[in-house]
Amino acid sequence: MNEDKSLQFMQIAMKYIPEAKAQLDKSGVELSMELIEPFMNLFMKVMQEAYELGREETRSEVNQ
Repeated sequence: MNEDKSLQFMQIAMKYIPEAKAQLDKSGVELSMELIEPFMNLFMKVMQEAYELGREETRSEVNQ
């Protein structure tokens, strides 16, 4: 994965951490960096797959 894209994906995720923390706090779940790491890894996988899908769609549209 392109390091620039990884950094952008991480910045997007970090932007929403306060909202996620608030929702988890309401549910009685404590959020820590140790607990969030597996979810951040999952988020990165989802974002990479979405990025690749968008790239493929763009290539298909350009080649039509």
